[in-house]
Amino acid sequence: MPGFDTLLPRPVSVEPLPGHCPLPSEVDVRTGADLPAEGYRLEIDPSGVTLHAADAAGEFYGRQTLRQLIGPDAFRAASIHSGQAVIPCGMVTDHPRFSWRGCLLDVARHFRTKAEVLRFIDLIAAHKLNVLNLHLTDDQGWRIEIPEFPKLTEVGGWRKSSMVGRHDGPERDGRPHGGFYTAGDLREIVAYAAERAVTVVPEIDIPGHARAAITAYPELGPETGGPWEVWTSWGISTSLLNTEKSTVDFFRTVFDHVLDIFPSQAIALGGDEVPGATEEHHRFVREIAQHLTERGRRPFGWDEVLEAADLPKMVIGSWQSEAAGARAAAAGHDVVMCPEERVYLDHRQSDHPDEPIPVGYLRTLEDIYGYEPVPADFPADRTILGTQAQVWAEHLDNVRRVDYAAFPRLSAFAEVAWSRPEGRDYAEFLPRLRDHHLPRLDSLGVEYRPLDGPHPWQTRPGVPGRPR
Repeated sequence: MPGFDTLLPRPVSVEPLPGHCPLPSEVDVRTGADLPAEGYRLEIDPSGVTLHAADAAGEFYGRQTLRQLIGPDAFRAASIHSGQAVIPCGMVTDHPRFSWRGCLLDVARHFRTKAEVLRFIDLIAAHKLNVLNLHLTDDQGWRIEIPEFPKLTEVGGWRKSSMVGRHDGPERDGRPHGGFYTAGDLREIVAYAAERAVTVVPEIDIPGHARAAITAYPELGPETGGPWEVWTSWGISTSLLNTEKSTVDFFRTVFDHVLDIFPSQAIALGGDEVPGATEEHHRFVREIAQHLTERGRRPFGWDEVLEAADLPKMVIGSWQSEAAGARAAAAGHDVVMCPEERVYLDHRQSDHPDEPIPVGYLRTLEDIYGYEPVPADFPADRTILGTQAQVWAEHLDNVRRVDYAAFPRLSAFAEVAWSRPEGRDYAEFLPRLRDHHLPRLDSLGVEYRPLDGPHPWQTRPGVPGRPR
């Protein structure tokens, strides 16, 4: 497919025509009633470019494909091209395999500025991903302003220092860290994402991962264990929210404010890593899930919430195992496959000694490209809503580190999420990525991990990790 082999993700159908066609100044956009949701058809011939789109998302993705065909310079912030641009002639028909093609960005452990979040939205949109799961609260920081409870950000929005790497010792960097988003910031992020066919799914974690909230309002926490401070460690804190009615009501108010900002159907309530969880903690999750349901939304929870009985219909993020996704589907929930051992992008990319802060499972670019979200033994009468990669940020303290961890593995994941598995071949993908897509990332200013290992300035000598 000369000229069309640069496409990422792989399209459903490509019919090339000989030669190249001049790029018109305007694209003729028409309704594609015969196309599935988010689908598009590009027709490129000497008379011009016609884009048939099923919906607004389909039009956006068609334009992204056209951008890819133009070449890497089309991904720069301003045009540097002179003269007549030409593109391959032919027809591309395309639509996604899954309706949920997500990426989690953790802004709680290390805060990302509004500008950095907007940039990340641009990057996932360029890869035809359509969900940004924004992890807003955790033990190490609370990042969303709640007018009724100002201390959540005044106190919970910053910590006095951070653990460097992953270790069991007392060493900290002594550097205060913090930040939060106003309601206006978040409305802007939501609107910016919507223009790029991305839905922002906010996450407020309960009843664990809540030490920042407990520090701000100690009455939310256990009776013993204080005085509290926003956690400076990584890992799983045993400090849980108490299950008093006043605490549940507190978080009903928090979630009502979240609902006012975020129009997404799915709203994430966490529910993961709750050491010593009791039936009262399950009730807490159940009551918040029901609260969201009564307000016309779909609660999203990590697969531990399945331990609670009588849950309303939810979206379950299957992170501990694919088997958890099968259990969720059998219980009538929608499933997003995101297993830690397969698609956590904060995990190390090689065992080379120069790999920065080697944590988690070893997951190479080839491993990510080889992931199949639908297990062979998944119940035939159930469907998977989609799949999601995770960018947890304990060890990603700046945007350059985020770039390194995410790319180009997120590029490989995007093809897995969009394209069907038939014909998927890493030997075909790798030269397409190297020769055509990495130059696009260069134009976008992404400091990705080189295929043969980190640049010297991307290493973190002497910073310990905790590989599995």
